[in-house]
Amino acid sequence: MNPRTTTSPTVPADPEATAAAEASDAEETATEKAATEDASDDPDLDDLDLDDLDDDSSKESSGLGAAAASVVAAGLGVVALSGSWTGKVAAERETLIGQIKTSGGGTAAQQISEIYGDAWHSTALVNGLFALLALLVGVFALVRPAFGAPSAHPQPGWVRAVATAGIVLGALGLLLSAAMYFDLIVALPSATAAQ
Repeated sequence: MNPRTTTSPTVPADPEATAAAEASDAEETATEKAATEDASDDPDLDDLDLDDLDDDSSKESSGLGAAAASVVAAGLGVVALSGSWTGKVAAERETLIGQIKTSGGGTAAQQISEIYGDAWHSTALVNGLFALLALLVGVFALVRPAFGAPSAHPQPGWVRAVATAGIVLGALGLLLSAAMYFDLIVALPSATAAQ
């Protein structure tokens, strides 16, 4: 007898209603039992660990950033030694400013300083900035693995080699730019030598 159906002792139970209620209850019980068995038999649900979904500590960096930084450092070092379009534009600007300043007349020393010297110094300054940037990016690429979580895979040898090349080129470019800026390599021509 179905516990959900209420029967009064004085009213006889309808046999069709009782049979329909028992069939409905049997169907519900079978559905609940099948759902419980499916959930307990599914191996994917047993292996699913929700803690693993939020765990980012097992992810490793691919090293792409350090590789790119080392190549950029080497490129910046080459630009610092060979010159750049930015340095050329800055030098031409200083030359134009010097020509404007000395157009009304000026001594030969003043013309040399304004037209040639300022352009020379601005080129040295721009090349020095590229060299400093190459040095900093190269050092970052080389020492980056020392900071942070240790990696199971060490940095590839070519990345360290290119980063070291960027550091060397940057240091050399910085040294040459400083010598060029302070006129240690080639001094500005004097007015007496120009006559």
